[in-house]
Amino acid sequence: MAGEWRASTWGEEISLEYGKALRDYNTEQGEYRVFGSNGPIGWTAKALAPGPGVILGRKGAYRGIEFSREPFFVIDTAYYVVPKGEFDMRWLYYAIKHHKLGEIDDGSPIPSTTRSAVYVRDFDVPPLAEQKAIAAVLGALDEKIELNRRMNATLEAMARALFQSWFIDFDPVRANMDRNQPAPAASRRPLPQGEGRGEGRFALDPATAALFPEHLEDSPLGHIPKGWEVKTADEVSTVGIGRTPPRMEHHWFSENQADVPWMSIRDLGSAGVFISHTAEFLTAEAVEKFRVKRIPDNTVVLSFKLTMGRVAITDGEMLSNEAIAHFRLNPETTFGSAFLYCYLKGFGYDQLGSTSSIATAINSDMVRGMRVLVPPKGIAEAFERMVNPLFTQMKNIQKQSRTLATLRDTLLPKLLSGELRVAEAAA
Repeated sequence: MAGEWRASTWGEEISLEYGKALRDYNTEQGEYRVFGSNGPIGWTAKALAPGPGVILGRKGAYRGIEFSREPFFVIDTAYYVVPKGEFDMRWLYYAIKHHKLGEIDDGSPIPSTTRSAVYVRDFDVPPLAEQKAIAAVLGALDEKIELNRRMNATLEAMARALFQSWFIDFDPVRANMDRNQPAPAASRRPLPQGEGRGEGRFALDPATAALFPEHLEDSPLGHIPKGWEVKTADEVSTVGIGRTPPRMEHHWFSENQADVPWMSIRDLGSAGVFISHTAEFLTAEAVEKFRVKRIPDNTVVLSFKLTMGRVAITDGEMLSNEAIAHFRLNPETTFGSAFLYCYLKGFGYDQLGSTSSIATAINSDMVRGMRVLVPPKGIAEAFERMVNPLFTQMKNIQKQSRTLATLRDTLLPKLLSGELRVAEAAA
């Protein structure tokens, strides 16, 4: 331990201030971010605390720790941190994560973190210059991870916009319909490129445009292009459901990455388009004994219990619990994983159940019976050719982010304990 660091307690260095109740925040947009116990929950027009700042969850089974560069609002299920001296706020964020203040539990029926339980905890405080240096190293990694997240969000939006145009709005079909509909005599003239209905969003080369029909027809999904089909999920794929070994028999579960990754709904929630990382693993013996279905690489998965509609594509062979379905596409199915991913991301899951609690009303038979729009092979292949480079790029970016996160998680405890100095970390 470096001699410059000083021993202290959290109560001597910070105050945990209660958030305030807020009813009218917007979940989509606003000037200031609103935080709850589990993290960001929306936006509002008025800030409660200045930025940069740190938010610590106060109530609930999961109490997150968040950092905000800008002014922010905290609701009454969380605290915001007010330092009593001069601190680098980003260093404080990493210190609070390192000391796991969000995991302190007072033992009450509703899990919660109390100020009295936090304030008595010891920790070591480096000089301000060292705080800033540590925050700069760890912050650079987090900023690159966040940049990667935004890049992938843009790439996914591009792929889903093309899917929307071709397979929801049927823009190429409508363009063909408009092109072949006679105009009034006084206004007959050739349409410039892109002026036909639907062509303004994604102009197609003539060969691809010719793949689309010129008419729509009725179907169980409403109007669809003539000649396209509507099938069920179990007609285009083998739908598999995961399984959980008995939880009380702890030896079936593992955190050893040499075992088989076993995904949960929470894992899906923290994944991007591709899922490769899970918090838990199952031993090979558990997979064999309980006949847990193995999910191949590049397979679309969907949560259908408790939290409905989380979708991802596997990056490597995996397993799942019984709340997650996977779709092994049949050889004769015209489309691939990119198409199915986009389709399920935009699927109207409320049509599957008739109760007010859709998340608990869906069962595996309903998942197998989900209606899927099936375009002809040529159109499906044209879509896959256009979006596969986007999905490949997203997969590579996610892998880079996972590497960066591993490096950050390795450095964080060493830097925050003083075991490793910043100059050594840079080297």
